[in-house]
Amino acid sequence: MENLLEDLCHKSKKDVTFKRSSSSHLRRNSLKRHLRLAPREQSFNLLELLRPGSFVKIENHPNDLPPFQLISCKGGRCLVRQQTWGQCIHWEVEHHRLKSA
Repeated sequence: MENLLEDLCHKSKKDVTFKRSSSSHLRRNSLKRHLRLAPREQSFNLLELLRPGSFVKIENHPNDLPPFQLISCKGGRCLVRQQTWGQCIHWEVEHHRLKSA
């Protein structure tokens, strides 16, 4: 009878360890499925980090026009101004059109 109990306990320990290892294995596999690196071709959507107060130029910026001062950026839109315009006048531009001066 004791041998039977020992055999049952031994088998149940094997089952428990198998279940633990298989669940951790499934967890690792599910993480691998969800975490993927973006291909290099898709990295063109990255935007340059522009800080408020910095000076920026717009695409096709004319040489005789001084750079704009960046006021703020939010939701893909940035507020810029010329220093000669004064504090209350600004212009809203899409972020992807700007680059640092």
